[in-house]
Amino acid sequence: MEIILTNAYKKLGKKGDTVAVKPGYARNYLIPKGLAILASKANKKIVVENNRQAAAKKLKLKENAQHLLPILADCKIVLMAKVGKEDKIFGSITPLQISKSLKEKNILVDYTKIHLVNPVKTLGVHQAELILHEEVSYLLNFQVIAS
Repeated sequence: MEIILTNAYKKLGKKGDTVAVKPGYARNYLIPKGLAILASKANKKIVVENNRQAAAKKLKLKENAQHLLPILADCKIVLMAKVGKEDKIFGSITPLQISKSLKEKNILVDYTKIHLVNPVKTLGVHQAELILHEEVSYLLNFQVIAS
């Protein structure tokens, strides 16, 4: 029996794949759990159209991410932090603080997409990797100064 997977499932495949499985497995488990649908002509057309739209959306997101690269290159981020002895920061700088600083400059990057190269616990220049798209990333330099 041919089915179309609605979600990635174990060793069968990823979402949108058409796979052949035993009829009992499809009727009694995969279809009732919502993991698959019957591979009819109409459903196959729907999957093809969904894949086409997803590819177009993915391409647009990649173009938007690449558009941000020159803007980020011109952007200078300065974060202020409370400092104790020997210029050590109380706590550390977080991706959320970097995201808020970027937002003030009208650059929207989700804080979950910001990865610090090293923990930021001192003053000076540090780096963070911005994952703008699965294929596009940027290494952002930012400065931490005493408040």
